[in-house]
Amino acid sequence: MFYTSGALDKTQTGHIEIRQLGIVLLPHPRFRNGNSTKEAINIMKSKHILNIILALLFVFPLMGTFAQQASNAFSIQVITTFDYPGAGNLTLPQKINESGDIVGIFIDSSGVSRGFIRFSDGSFSAPIVDPNDTVGFTEARGINNPGTVCGDYVGSDGNTHGFFLSGGTFTEYDVAGALSTVVLGINDPADFTGGFSNDNVIFQGFVNIGGTLTSFSVPGASTTLAYQLNNSKQLAVGYYVDSSGILHGYYRDKNGALHFPIDPSGSVGTVLFGDNNKSWVVGRYADSSGATHGLFFVPPSTFITFDFPGSTFTSLNGISSQGNICGRYVDASGIAHGFIARASGTPSGSATGTPVTPLNPSSPVTPLNPSPAAWGNAMPAR
Repeated sequence: MFYTSGALDKTQTGHIEIRQLGIVLLPHPRFRNGNSTKEAINIMKSKHILNIILALLFVFPLMGTFAQQASNAFSIQVITTFDYPGAGNLTLPQKINESGDIVGIFIDSSGVSRGFIRFSDGSFSAPIVDPNDTVGFTEARGINNPGTVCGDYVGSDGNTHGFFLSGGTFTEYDVAGALSTVVLGINDPADFTGGFSNDNVIFQGFVNIGGTLTSFSVPGASTTLAYQLNNSKQLAVGYYVDSSGILHGYYRDKNGALHFPIDPSGSVGTVLFGDNNKSWVVGRYADSSGATHGLFFVPPSTFITFDFPGSTFTSLNGISSQGNICGRYVDASGIAHGFIARASGTPSGSATGTPVTPLNPSSPVTPLNPSPAAWGNAMPAR
């Protein structure tokens, strides 16, 4: 039985209070006398309607909960593919900014490397060539929201040198005293990351924050390279090469502590290329069969594998704070193509893809597949 509290004014817009009382319904005397079967049926219908209303009030909150859980499910979806114009070009995207502009490298049919920008409207820049490049080797590695591009080139001395490109002007950059310098990433405040070598044998990673350079190396590594520092300066990522020649990912936290090795289960070589302000990290890893997989990583231990459909080589190279990813895949004929994907939802161990656990550092591994198709035949990896 239910009742409404207060007299009902047909013009009022307030709420009506409905209370359910523990009263046993007794037939009205008229019903006991059998005078109105129709009215009895109407009362039963009213009770049925009330039960439906109460059930819906219970179900709707649950439906909202289920819908919220579904909307938070993590996925990586390919949006489009692209190639730098020109027959036979290999397209190697490197980083993506918040505007959707992508910086990368293309390698033409003669093996010459040039930088490029793919703008958010789908158009491309002219080839980016450092004016001091004398051997046909310029790489565009990073781009920030203001549109500054960073990268490296090989000069007449046979060594690599860093550069910045802004407003059509190149600015050269070398770590003081170094033979070789590579600049691999730049964030919006213009802090940048990379690597340098004093002898072209041992490479150290570095972060340059507000004009102050800090170098570092993973203990025992022959090469350490820093690929990206996010805007909050909370996370820098990259890879190192151990004494056996195996590649492993690492990350450097806000306190400067290095966390390594970062390897998904089954990896024989891991590279971390990019991160964003959510501390989402992208990269790739190779397995013992020779296949290379895109890698999505959230510190300290969430790993998700992403493979471009139909390809045995996938690399995720850059990620924006919106979750837009740039990367590449290699087709059956060995041609590398760029793609844009979007990561959405909340990454977890149950996310779409192949969740894997961290590699036990003492696990035996096999040598990295050195094929040009798999790793670009270059160091630093791209």
